[in-house]
Amino acid sequence: MATLLSARRAGWRDYLELTKPKVVVLMLITSLAGMFLATRAGVSASVLLFGNLGIALCAGSAAVVNHVVDRRIDALMARTHKRPLAQGRVEPLPALLFALALALLGMALLLVFTNALTAWLTLASLLGYAVLYTGFLKRATPQNIVIGGLAGAAPPLLGWVAVSGHVSAEPLLLVLIIFAWTPPHFWALAIHRKEEYAKADIPMLPVTHGERYTKLHILLYSLILLAVSLLPFAIHMSGLLYLACALVLGLRFLHWAWVLYRGSQPHAAIGTFKYSIGYLFALFIALLVDHYLLLNL
Repeated sequence: MATLLSARRAGWRDYLELTKPKVVVLMLITSLAGMFLATRAGVSASVLLFGNLGIALCAGSAAVVNHVVDRRIDALMARTHKRPLAQGRVEPLPALLFALALALLGMALLLVFTNALTAWLTLASLLGYAVLYTGFLKRATPQNIVIGGLAGAAPPLLGWVAVSGHVSAEPLLLVLIIFAWTPPHFWALAIHRKEEYAKADIPMLPVTHGERYTKLHILLYSLILLAVSLLPFAIHMSGLLYLACALVLGLRFLHWAWVLYRGSQPHAAIGTFKYSIGYLFALFIALLVDHYLLLNL
């Protein structure tokens, strides 16, 4: 009876929230970048529309599984306690069936409108996030986000392969950028929410090793990220416009990491986290604009 009442309370907005739409939009920016960087002949409308839709549906499916697995943890944390599963507005079984439907539809679109390699790489990414990271790594090691971050770094590779049909060094470099970005991005949030992660018994780095240690690693990863972000220019994948944007954006990221490390500003952790989101968005937009300008020179 309780399940039926919860199901009646659930609306379409609850199911949309389960897919983490803001995260999916950021992933689609990177997948679009992969698509347009993979070709100089333009991306077909069907691949552009249905390829990104398929990737988005699979990413949403993984997010729904994350909500199901983490529902008890979510209920303990201020940031997540209003999520549909944490509050009981959506029950686990309907949520899992929703995730399955999203995954099947996404895979079907990728198989029909892109190619099999894109579909299987997308499935691997989905399983990596939903099963390996959410189901195991998140609760097993403070390096959870470093190891599990590879699944979240896949979208530019998926976009590239959707257009080209093969894996090459350039999309792997785009994956490397997101892979280097992920730890400072999430560890900044983990510092801000340290007490909540401790209460939920999640071994995030600030909980297991302390804030000072985490801040040092955020600073070190920000240096790595700055260096990695310059590689597209170094291999002639992009031009001077991208180089200038990568330097400005990366140095600003490094500034935030330094402020956080020094502890010279209150709320520096959440400031670093928020900047990191804008950073990734702007960096990939810069890649796209630079690529478009190079095509027209």
